[in-house]
Amino acid sequence: MQKPPIHRSFLIAFRGVFLMLKTERNFQIEVAAFFLNLLLIFYFKLSAVDAVLILMASAGVLSAEIFNTAIERVCDIIQPDFDKRIGFIKDISAGAVLLMTIASIITGIIVYWKYIFQ
Repeated sequence: MQKPPIHRSFLIAFRGVFLMLKTERNFQIEVAAFFLNLLLIFYFKLSAVDAVLILMASAGVLSAEIFNTAIERVCDIIQPDFDKRIGFIKDISAGAVLLMTIASIITGIIVYWKYIFQ
């Protein structure tokens, strides 16, 4: 199989993000939080290091949600009926998103604290 041209690869990737936005409620909420963070970065005039920390934490949550959705969809294809083993896989995948979200919130508190309470 021949690889698509680079511009086609980017279009495919952007299509994946669009599909997530269109179909996944949690991803929509997380994207809203990402844009809120963008506004806060400019409002509080965060340093470059602080801005990168916030952006990386936000991107980590979005990426974890994409991986979680992919894992869940593959599991549903492999075993459409209830299976405890598939449930375990889905639960730990969702757990990864939860851990990333908690880490992101803690990062946000640490970074924004000095800008809000100065």
